[in-house]
Amino acid sequence: MAPVVERNRDATAPHLRLNFIDGQWVAAESGQTRENVNPADFSDVIGEFTESGGVDVDHAVDAASAALASWRGLGPIKRAVYLTEASRILGERAEEIAAVITREQGKLLGEARGEVERARAILDFTAGQARTLGGVTVPAEDDRTFSFTFRKAIGVVALIAPWNFPFAIPMWKVAPALLSGCTAILKPSPLTPLTSALLVEVFEQAGVPSGVLNLIQGDVAAGEALVANPAVAGISFTGSLPVGTAIHAGGAHRLLRTQLELGGKNAVIVCDDADVDKAVDAVVKGAFGQAGQRCSATSRAVVDVSVRDEFLEKLIARLGELKVGPGDDPESKICPVVNTARLDAALDAIAGAQREGGKVLCGGEREVRDDLPEGCYVQPTVVHTAWDSELAQEEVFGPVLAVIDADGFDHAMEISNSVKYGMSGTIFTASQSRAFEAIERFEAGMLHVNRPGVGAYAHLPHVGSKASQYGPPECSPEVFDFYTEWHSACITY
Repeated sequence: MAPVVERNRDATAPHLRLNFIDGQWVAAESGQTRENVNPADFSDVIGEFTESGGVDVDHAVDAASAALASWRGLGPIKRAVYLTEASRILGERAEEIAAVITREQGKLLGEARGEVERARAILDFTAGQARTLGGVTVPAEDDRTFSFTFRKAIGVVALIAPWNFPFAIPMWKVAPALLSGCTAILKPSPLTPLTSALLVEVFEQAGVPSGVLNLIQGDVAAGEALVANPAVAGISFTGSLPVGTAIHAGGAHRLLRTQLELGGKNAVIVCDDADVDKAVDAVVKGAFGQAGQRCSATSRAVVDVSVRDEFLEKLIARLGELKVGPGDDPESKICPVVNTARLDAALDAIAGAQREGGKVLCGGEREVRDDLPEGCYVQPTVVHTAWDSELAQEEVFGPVLAVIDADGFDHAMEISNSVKYGMSGTIFTASQSRAFEAIERFEAGMLHVNRPGVGAYAHLPHVGSKASQYGPPECSPEVFDFYTEWHSACITY
């Protein structure tokens, strides 16, 4: 393994504002930059980060292509050594990185620490897959013939990551990509460039060879260039349905392999026999944790009319106890949204629901207080609305919950499955029969019974159905079905 690279650990160090191409921190060819601002405090400018275009992308793809043969030739067991070293370094730098996530993305410091822990769990799990990443032997039809299957890395991959989990989601792309033998270009969201630079620096410190992992900072131009470059064999994307669809369509003419994790409009069903207190706890966590900015966030509570009033009374009381504030304030329970565009989108969704006849039961406005810096703060909001309203059908990605009446279990299941998305489904019930029937009937990829509908394990598939997912899952052993392709061989002796 190459020696550990010593770097300035100041998270605002100039090199972290650049691209990382072929083992070097370099500015974009255009010289253009983008300002990065703390969503909890507009007066806190984190820095100016390089803004890349097609030329920079081509340089990164060329570097990844040049490094591919030697990296793929190492084999998964030797490649896993780098992941294990990255996990060790991440453990040492966990608090530093969590603080940067909070400053840049806005989430509570406790949530940021949990994200770093999740990223390290993904590294450890992925490294452990090195000794199982093989094929099978099968009987041959011919005499004196040995038949078997094996995996081979697909080549150079582009990893396009979102801002809501700016460390964990890139990690669950980078780790399996590298273990499989692919070389990679990571393009993070332009809203969280510093967090992604820290992730790449961890791998640099771990000694990953030049060109194996590259970082391109930028927005639409960089993403389009990755889709268009013929040397990119696959793109793993997490983000919105329209962008994911555009990536898939843009590469379809050359049969570009895509793995797309898209939106969600997730329901929690609260049955007439539910433990209402536990359901309220789960909804508070699922709908308002991280200000609702999760693909698996609870954005609909489908509540049996017999327990609706009790549920709403307890839910609104709980929300009244939660302080909205900066992520680094220990008293804050709900963080800001990531930028003014998400702030406006949340407020517009609430106003639209009211125009359609929805009733705002709490919140509904921007949070403004004398003790609060100017930032992207939205009050936790509950809207009682119809199942087919826009608020109940379309993703908001903010701290806004639609509460929908259900007349019995079957009705609740129909409402839950009425949306185009299928990321997560949750039910609260005392009935074992209902629980198993719900698991069978939910049109969603990740299912929960009597627990919050958010969160997942590093070794379980992170996957949706319907318009929430295209291609193999992320996390879990199944992720390697994206980064590798199957081959078969027959040897006559």
